[in-house]
Amino acid sequence: MKTEELIHQLLINIGENPNRDSLKKTPQRVAEFWNHVTQGYKVDIDALMRESVCDDDFSQMILIKDIDYYSLCEHHLVPFFGKAHVAYIPDGKMIGLSKIPRIVDAYARRLQIQERLTNQIAETIQKVLKPKGVAVVIEARHLCMHMRGVEKTNSVVTTSAMFGIFREQDRTRKEFLDLIQISRI
Repeated sequence: MKTEELIHQLLINIGENPNRDSLKKTPQRVAEFWNHVTQGYKVDIDALMRESVCDDDFSQMILIKDIDYYSLCEHHLVPFFGKAHVAYIPDGKMIGLSKIPRIVDAYARRLQIQERLTNQIAETIQKVLKPKGVAVVIEARHLCMHMRGVEKTNSVVTTSAMFGIFREQDRTRKEFLDLIQISRI
């Protein structure tokens, strides 16, 4: 059954009239929405990474913070969204800066849980670049917590994944955590 047909039936199931003027195009709009928010399944992340890896002797922390993202909770199919902060310390290989937010989006635009999303981003960078370390912190507001269940509208969930030097050296981890707290431009 096509997405449009499913949404048409859903509207009927909740007691709506899918032939009402303002609902006539809703099944099509919802299908387009789902195609957009799940486009991460179509991304070849290995190819995305390979196209931008370059050799370089830069050996200081590279941090991209405040990467806006949105995803869908795989338990309730409602959004969660927030900011991702991603850092790595190269060990002979770097990647184009724009690839980091693309990696975040490729994984976020799938049915997800925040914990797995955090690890997938860190593990991908670790696997491809083999840096001295990778750190990822993700902050999110989960509509499944805001709109149903516990209904805690001010809650923010934070997850982290640290590999290499970020896990092993308190000083490096602290530098990363301090940098993501610095006020935005």
